Amino acid sequence: MEQTQEDSIRSQVTLAVRELAETAGLKAGKVLVVGTSTSEVAGQRIGTSGALEVAQSLLAGIREVQADFGFDVVYQCCEHLNRALVMERSVLERLGLREVSAVPVPKAGGSMASAAYTSMEDPALAENIEAHAGLDIGETLIGMHLRRVAVPLRLAVRQIGAARVNAALTRPPLIGGERAVYRLPEKQDSTFCE
Repeated sequence: MEQTQEDSIRSQVTLAVRELAETAGLKAGKVLVVGTSTSEVAGQRIGTSGALEVAQSLLAGIREVQADFGFDVVYQCCEHLNRALVMERSVLERLGLREVSAVPVPKAGGSMASAAYTSMEDPALAENIEAHAGLDIGETLIGMHLRRVAVPLRLAVRQIGAARVNAALTRPPLIGGERAVYRLPEKQDSTFCE
């Protein structure tokens, strides 16, 4: 049986999200931000021909991995909604995020955000977030929604459809200087700082 374009897109995003989740240690309580240009996935210039069918295929693949790992996913809107984030209201409330009012539609918010919004149980939009990891499908610039120290991750899946894929995980900032210790030795050292 031949694989359809929708099946191919779903398979590609599933592989990408699974690798990112494993590498970043995404689990319950962690947040993945996803920015997507369905136009780019379909081989067109960003913002020119969004496709809800593409968004549905991407959502299906992302949700498959989300179900396995338990992390939360938020979806970045396009610049017409100031890159607000679509998420379940329970996530917004748990994280104490600032809610903004809009309903994303394909021409104002983007097809991916629109599809995510309509598929959620109790959708809400937040102004911003500091996510633990990010997946950027089609160079939508998700960096503003990642925690402060982002580490680029080169996934095995470099394209989804025709869109380039970028990913990042985050880590806590390393503070201190040459005397700083970032991991405890197996046996406690009795040297103290004066």
